[in-house]
Amino acid sequence: MSNPPSINVQISTLPDNPGVYQFYDAAGKILYVGKAKNLKKRVSSYFNKKQEYGKTRVLVKKIHTIKHIVVSTESDALLLENNLIKKLLPRYNVLLKDDKSYPWICIKNERFPRIFPTRKLIKDGSEYYGPYTSMKTVRTLLELVKSLYPLRTCNYDLAEEKISSGKYKVCLEYHLGNCLGPCEGLQQEKEYSGQIEDIRQIIKGNLKSSLQSFRQQMKELADKMEFEKAQRVKDKIDILENYQAKSTVVNPKINNVDVFSIISDETHAYVNFLQLSHGAIIRSHTMEIKKKLEETDEELLQLAITEIRQRFHSRTKEIYLPFPVTVEEDVKVTLPKLGDKRRILELSERNARFYRQDKMKQIKITDPDRHTKRIMAQMKADLRLSVEPTHIECFDNSNIQGSNPVAACVVFKDGKPSKKDYRHFNIKTVEGPDDFASMEEVVFRRYKRLLNEDESLPQLIVIDGGKGQLSSALKSLEALDLRGKIAIIGIAKRLEEIYFPEDPVPLYLDKRSETLKIIQQLRNEAHRFGITHHRNKRSKGAIGTELVGIEGIGEKTAEQLLKSFKSVKRIKEASMESLAEAVGMAKAKKIYKSFH
Repeated sequence: MSNPPSINVQISTLPDNPGVYQFYDAAGKILYVGKAKNLKKRVSSYFNKKQEYGKTRVLVKKIHTIKHIVVSTESDALLLENNLIKKLLPRYNVLLKDDKSYPWICIKNERFPRIFPTRKLIKDGSEYYGPYTSMKTVRTLLELVKSLYPLRTCNYDLAEEKISSGKYKVCLEYHLGNCLGPCEGLQQEKEYSGQIEDIRQIIKGNLKSSLQSFRQQMKELADKMEFEKAQRVKDKIDILENYQAKSTVVNPKINNVDVFSIISDETHAYVNFLQLSHGAIIRSHTMEIKKKLEETDEELLQLAITEIRQRFHSRTKEIYLPFPVTVEEDVKVTLPKLGDKRRILELSERNARFYRQDKMKQIKITDPDRHTKRIMAQMKADLRLSVEPTHIECFDNSNIQGSNPVAACVVFKDGKPSKKDYRHFNIKTVEGPDDFASMEEVVFRRYKRLLNEDESLPQLIVIDGGKGQLSSALKSLEALDLRGKIAIIGIAKRLEEIYFPEDPVPLYLDKRSETLKIIQQLRNEAHRFGITHHRNKRSKGAIGTELVGIEGIGEKTAEQLLKSFKSVKRIKEASMESLAEAVGMAKAKKIYKSFH
């Protein structure tokens, strides 16, 4: 398809510099914002090749006007792109929006500063640490601080002249030992400021200075024989060391580092962010991103890094990533392969995976339609299908040493069993235990009937078995002129290999894959359904033999008796009169005599 002349003119005037481009439709509405190392090459790529994905093709058809902004570097383009997306809210862009008001820890700008949690940032010179991803984290930190340092909680103005004039009196907090009474001048500002500095370091994740200070205090008190006071300081050291042991997850030498990882499926991606200071995780956050144009993990991670670092005011100079992406120019990117650095990246990936699992559980309950769409999209991608398999049928053969050979067909619609559509087959044309020939027969009979009755055909057929059973099923599809019109795969039990027609190399899906779980569920359900039918058939055969073995009683009489009495046990217990009502007196006498 040729491009409109106006588009070609606009592309020809684009520079070869880094920058941000914006696509608008004919009504002047923003469609998409993107960044580029080379504006002309990147924008041209939308129009010079056939787009692989449907959504991108739709976007390109709507583009009427192209605008651009030139910047100095690719990292500048990244920041500008992020800001423009949030400002313009383009339809086809991933929107990294968050309506949460995150909590902060505030060290108030005042004499004898108070420390408290807040969700509001006031520009009065106070210090704010955060934001934190949960109030629980804030409370844990503040409880730790409170257990170590007695700080004031009142909102008095503790100006020097007011304290000197004796304006205030100590409150209950002083008598409880939670405050040292700076309002009456019982605690000096220098000592209080020293505590605040120690608290700053704890909030930043650096516990070393506080531990050193407490150990020094404990030694001095012990030297003075003040053992009770020394024990109280020892208790504080234990509290701090216990907190350090819980929060330190890697080598303490890993300092001031941001860690990012990404887990994605066909419709969404999940980016986890860990912030480390002195080997301790001081922040963790996972962001969910809905894909708009089949974006790659690299594109989504790059966008998320920019947004998350801005949101959490991160100024760290090093980040750990699973693969390289472009970030701010003065930031070092490390791709850990071994040791503690690799372990912390794996921890981030585990957090993203657990977050996704929790989301999937919630969605399954609260939004089953979205859950179904996601599963179908995932199956389409995993099994290389041209359409989503909303209707799947699975076949399984059941026979024991060739007796009573049967087959089962189970049907899943939208990833769930549709039991009303299940079908049993008694093998009619095959002698003995021949799984291949039996599979060929039942697949032919199933789809011959669906075609004759003008019923809907499945998008995917699953054959329980390897290459042999798959080849047999293919013969039937070919005979019905359905080969290539319905996707078909075989699943072998031993290693759960997935076989495709004319592909000698099987596909091995991840054991945790939802696609594999649905295929296994189909296979197991077909096996259960087939075995049940086989068992019933053998049972009826045994029952029929017992009745037909009576002289003068044929198959029709046996069926009539079973229809009336439901079981052989009831027939045995029936009176002559009851039997006569069902099959007449002559036959009733023979049956009654046989069992009595």
